[in-house]
Amino acid sequence: MKDNAVKKPGRACDETLRSSRCEQILEAAAKLFAEHGYADGDTQLLAEKLGVGKGTIYRYFPSKRELFLAAADRVMRMMMARIEASIKGIEDPLQLIAAAIRAYLSFFAEHPEFVELLMQERAQFKDRKKPTYFLHRERNLERWRAMYRALIAEGRVRPMPVERITDVISDLLYGTMFTNYFTGPRKPFEAQAVDILDVVFNGILSDTERRRHEDTHEKRENGEIGK
Repeated sequence: MKDNAVKKPGRACDETLRSSRCEQILEAAAKLFAEHGYADGDTQLLAEKLGVGKGTIYRYFPSKRELFLAAADRVMRMMMARIEASIKGIEDPLQLIAAAIRAYLSFFAEHPEFVELLMQERAQFKDRKKPTYFLHRERNLERWRAMYRALIAEGRVRPMPVERITDVISDLLYGTMFTNYFTGPRKPFEAQAVDILDVVFNGILSDTERRRHEDTHEKRENGEIGK
């Protein structure tokens, strides 16, 4: 048991060093692929930028494909960590949703190279059933849907399938992220977040028009007027 106690710090140190080197490689790889593309992203150039031998990179990532996908996965882990940090300590669900949306937009506004990386993944790896972005999205969906269910039960959100809510908001943010990348943001991300939240939370109809719309919908459902 004494031998084990002596070895543990060494193993922990080795794992810390390995994790640190892995992060360095992935950070540099993300920049390389974003700048040169997957096909022209030479691992030899990456090694030179890092000041290591090419073999060092392949000890961590056996192929360029694995390196690229690991870099894309790191992007999503970083984004999720940004969101988690932004919502920490917020108790009100609607304020939490607002903070998460701002964090999402700010993350990609600060790192346009990450948008390029996610875009390349969809173009280069069509054999994958689901891109990294959507794999991470699905892992986190249920917590958000549970939150919307609770808001509906409390009467703070109107009754509707929670899947519709998460799909619409997710698609809206996803589209905004790519539009900002391709055409440049028309306004700062803070203003974009305000606009998105206003439309999502308040809609575009006036109270009078909303009531008229609801009355018409109810009459259609009851067969009082033709559908």
